[in-house]
Amino acid sequence: MKTDHTQKEPRTPQDVSLKAGLYLVPTPIGNLRDLTFRALDILAGVDLIICEDTRVTGKLMKAFGLKKPMRVYNDHSNERDRAHVIKVISEGESVALVSDAGTPLISDPGYKLVRQAIVEGIEVTALPGANAVLPALQLSGLPSDAFSFIGFLPARSGPRKALLEKWHDRPGTLICYETAPRLLESLKDIKKVLGDRPAAIARELTKLYEEVKREKLSVLIEGLEKNGPPKGEIVVVIGENKAEDAETAGGETIEKQLLAALKTLSVRDAAEMVAGATGKPKKAIYMLALKLSGKA
Repeated sequence: MKTDHTQKEPRTPQDVSLKAGLYLVPTPIGNLRDLTFRALDILAGVDLIICEDTRVTGKLMKAFGLKKPMRVYNDHSNERDRAHVIKVISEGESVALVSDAGTPLISDPGYKLVRQAIVEGIEVTALPGANAVLPALQLSGLPSDAFSFIGFLPARSGPRKALLEKWHDRPGTLICYETAPRLLESLKDIKKVLGDRPAAIARELTKLYEEVKREKLSVLIEGLEKNGPPKGEIVVVIGENKAEDAETAGGETIEKQLLAALKTLSVRDAAEMVAGATGKPKKAIYMLALKLSGKA
């Protein structure tokens, strides 16, 4: 997720002696003062910084008065690029991996590099720091004792709904990233697949125009249809709705409908009929039908 590295920050880094290795350094998602002292020390001490975009990271480095060699590593990087980084570390140098904003590897490139470093026996150090997922969860007002982060939703409706169906029965709160232009259609798909659950739209976290809207999905959709998409970086937080999942509009449970249908229909036909009547995902209804029929 992008950020604006324009705020001045006078803090001077401490001189640190770093061992050869790969350092995963979170960077601010909006407010430069969210860069930790330790992260500043690491950025000042490493021999090389691996980043998504040298222009973005260059603004951050300039704001703190730092100058370091930088090399691009992004979604288009390949095995040769990873091999180069591994070679640099193997020769005794320290390397920091940063994303444009937030914590490396969280919906950002770097997983394959970290995995390769571990395979090669290279020491990997992860620093705690800025990330949009947890602040959005905290501000959503939704249960935070159990949650799942599902990253960016697919851009097209079909794959998006297929992904959401996989999370339909997962207990706890769901969290995803989304872009402003796709937000409305994504919320419609979320409502269609998961039901009209309580949700929150958090945008521009830690920035000047930070905003969180908390409503049922249907209300959030109506607001977007009326006012248009919001600006900025967006996190969608989706709560559970066990009561709605358990009953149909007529008040009869899905389980009761399936049991009645299974008396005269096959598992597949019974599942298709109940899924069509309730609007629930066919896969989830089919799995429940299998369980009720004793064929699971």
